[in-house]
Amino acid sequence: MHFKSENVHVVEAGPEPAVLLPTVTQNLGEDLLVEAKDATTLEHQMTARQALKIYPKAVGWSILLSLVIIMEGYDTLLLGSFYAFPAFVKKFGALQPDGSYEVSAPWQAGLSNGSQVGSIIGLFIAGIASERFGYRKTLMSALIAISAFIFIQFFAPNIQTLQASYIFCGIPWGVFQTITTSYAAEVCPIALRGYLTTYVNLCWVIGQVIASGVLRGMLSVESEWGYRACYAIQWFWPIPILIGVFFAPESPWWLVRCDKTEEAAKAVDRLTTKADPNFNTEQKVAMMVHTNEMERKVSEGTSYLDCLKGTELRRTEIVSIVWLMQAFCGSALMGYSTYFYEQAGLPTTQSFNFTLIQYGLGAFGTMFSWVAMTYCGRRTLYLTGMSIMFVLLLIIGGLSFAPSSSTGASWAIGSMLLVFTLIYDCTVGPVCYSLVAEIPSTRLRSKSIVLARNTYNIGCIVNNIITPYMLNPTAWNWKAKTAFFWAGVNGMLIVWTFFRLPEPKGLAYSELDVLFERKVSARKFRTTAVDPFNGLTSELEIEKAAITMVEKVE
Repeated sequence: MHFKSENVHVVEAGPEPAVLLPTVTQNLGEDLLVEAKDATTLEHQMTARQALKIYPKAVGWSILLSLVIIMEGYDTLLLGSFYAFPAFVKKFGALQPDGSYEVSAPWQAGLSNGSQVGSIIGLFIAGIASERFGYRKTLMSALIAISAFIFIQFFAPNIQTLQASYIFCGIPWGVFQTITTSYAAEVCPIALRGYLTTYVNLCWVIGQVIASGVLRGMLSVESEWGYRACYAIQWFWPIPILIGVFFAPESPWWLVRCDKTEEAAKAVDRLTTKADPNFNTEQKVAMMVHTNEMERKVSEGTSYLDCLKGTELRRTEIVSIVWLMQAFCGSALMGYSTYFYEQAGLPTTQSFNFTLIQYGLGAFGTMFSWVAMTYCGRRTLYLTGMSIMFVLLLIIGGLSFAPSSSTGASWAIGSMLLVFTLIYDCTVGPVCYSLVAEIPSTRLRSKSIVLARNTYNIGCIVNNIITPYMLNPTAWNWKAKTAFFWAGVNGMLIVWTFFRLPEPKGLAYSELDVLFERKVSARKFRTTAVDPFNGLTSELEIEKAAITMVEKVE
């Protein structure tokens, strides 16, 4: 594919100059421009059913790579639930005056934050490694690393060694968080983009469901093997996934960014079938080249610093806050749910039962979100979900004023948290993955996701510091009143969502580029028509045409 380099045109449009996004005619031959435009049109016209017929292999490979998130969801839930697990608490906790064992709030915060610190390191590594070596090689390296680090968890003789193990395990988890979302966004068409990116959340929930079931089954084992067996199960995942990743095709978008268009065409062929005679591999690759060249002209760099420049700053803000909302909407109570149920007054066995039900509902909620996303936009689901969770948090906080001897209040609090989990996994939980994959520019997607996920991880560190103190009877002892705090934070985030979160549903990446370049209001993304092959919104084209007509009359 050949490119022609020319200067970017500037025209007057209104009170200030409007810098046009470079059109493909400036960078590509006319034939390739037509192919890129045809491919974009085909994607807009393609239904989900048609997309599944053309991209069944892309769906399969994306599902396979996303399975690594099951490992992370599994182990992160283990740790939060272990604080109420008798064998674990007896091994790593301290003897209390009443004869029971308790892992202190500082150590709870330290262990939970260890994995977050490791994830932050792993994410930055993934952002650099994935752009240099590709998604496959980076992911395979992380799978080999996690297989080794599980040994430290399994054989940890004391809480200090366990702390180190979570830091090390966090590094490959950070790689998983970036690669899976980016790969899902890049191998599928618009019609399937939302489903495959939110499937990442389903994998997270599946891991939590498995962990809940394993914990419930091992609850009667009083020896150290009660918790060690839970760690050992993690060795089941890496090898089969590693084999699958080895044979998976590389992301064609990454290959285009590396100027390997021939290899990108081969990757597209491996991801698709010939089910639709209108589908053309060359057109698909031309669309990728068009988008890449357009973004390259607007922002030459692909570094982390470039994510904070120009229009990229707004996109980075959106994906960062969207992911932070997962941590600050009140979901901290879900992460410590088993411990929370105990502190709310439920017996240990019932607390683990509730946790198992909770994540079963989470899996159902994620699948329901696929139906909701078919008819509703991402922005609508976020606003609706956050608003309902705000009300539920107020109810949970209100129930905390019931007498501690009230069994009914304890069961009501547990039930409300189950409803909270269902709403979370119908809206904010899965939709977040779709938004963080769609909003960034394609050239900076991996690094934008890294910055966004690290914002989330920092939020989780804050959660892991304050939540144990809120719930722990030896610290602040807020118990269910903790819900009031998260309701206040939730309310502020609802306001941000209304004014700052745009709607990317149904838009090609090149169309999103134009909307962000033109600084279109978040509330007008759905109603503003764009033409990425002219680089202007239709409103500006009309204004430009009007100015031209006036000049001719004069």
